[in-house]
Amino acid sequence: MAITKETVLQALSRVHAPDGPENIVTRGLVSEILVSANGDVIFALTADPARAAHMEPLRKAAEAAVKAIPGAGKVTVALTAERAGGHSHSHAPAAPKRTAGPRAIGVPGVKHIIAVASGKGGVGKSTVAVNLALGFVKLGLKVGILDADIYGPSMPKLLGINRRPELAAPNTKTLKPLERHGLKAMSMGFMVDEDTPMVWRGPMVMGALTQMLREVAWGDLDILVVDMPPGTGDVQLTISQQTPLAGAVVVSTPQDLALADARKGLAMFRKVEVPIFGIIENMSYFICGKCDERHEIFGHGGAKAEAKRLGVPFLGEIPLEAALRKHSDEGEPIVVSAPDSTSAKAFCAIAAQVWGEIEAGAGAPAAPRIIIED
Repeated sequence: MAITKETVLQALSRVHAPDGPENIVTRGLVSEILVSANGDVIFALTADPARAAHMEPLRKAAEAAVKAIPGAGKVTVALTAERAGGHSHSHAPAAPKRTAGPRAIGVPGVKHIIAVASGKGGVGKSTVAVNLALGFVKLGLKVGILDADIYGPSMPKLLGINRRPELAAPNTKTLKPLERHGLKAMSMGFMVDEDTPMVWRGPMVMGALTQMLREVAWGDLDILVVDMPPGTGDVQLTISQQTPLAGAVVVSTPQDLALADARKGLAMFRKVEVPIFGIIENMSYFICGKCDERHEIFGHGGAKAEAKRLGVPFLGEIPLEAALRKHSDEGEPIVVSAPDSTSAKAFCAIAAQVWGEIEAGAGAPAAPRIIIED
């Protein structure tokens, strides 16, 4: 039996809504149903923030109803909060708050969380994130990476992982992160087919990201690298506000257009009081493999000049190398596949610099927490 959105809705219509005779479908609590080709199902339940803590039995009932459909694979149910008046809980408040409230939820075992961000797409942010994370591994640290780009997850390709996560233990909803090259990883790309479009609104995206943080058995980590979505929209702002980041690394290419967007990213982090570790200039220059001449295709030095102007550290330059593209496409990041290359050495040097800043006390408390605001 082929599973469709209609069969999922039919199954969910047998789950009673709280405080009334209606079911959760007619009450309008079900949204954003996604069915993959192999029968995996992901959907969201909308909850009143004041009652979110009491919604777990309903979430389990909805999950069980869909699992009972013949042919159903893995079922993932996200709880998303809806404010009074129809405003999603994922929207940022007018005044950012970074103080922990009574409903703060921990990320057990994770000492420091850092963000790798860019003001726009196409600057190689995810490639930088994975190689920076592997640079931390080279320092002897325990490292994880969370692919927070729900709409365009890159970790399956960059790490060469094409299998699905398993449950950490029977009868639980906690997933084991996938691991390669000593790096623990979690991505929505591990759970849906590569060609499946993620047509989701903000609330479900935030619900999925929260689950990938809280419901993954990360174990003891020195650093969790969050590969942020590009841009400075609602999702990026909410992650920055609700996750106590030790700091952020901003990636840009040298040209003025990319730097203008990077400037917006830096302004966003400053607005929510996230420390800035610095700016990386990616695709900084190209060295011809035949003539050994250096070509500054996108200009050069723009990120360094911008960092000086804004008063933030300049972390270094990553050249545009054919080997970097090749190894990335093959799922063999250059830090592990070509450790003596110029790019690999640059990534490792930047990782050492960022870790030095964390050790010096520029990072977050030893027990990071995700803040769910009332």
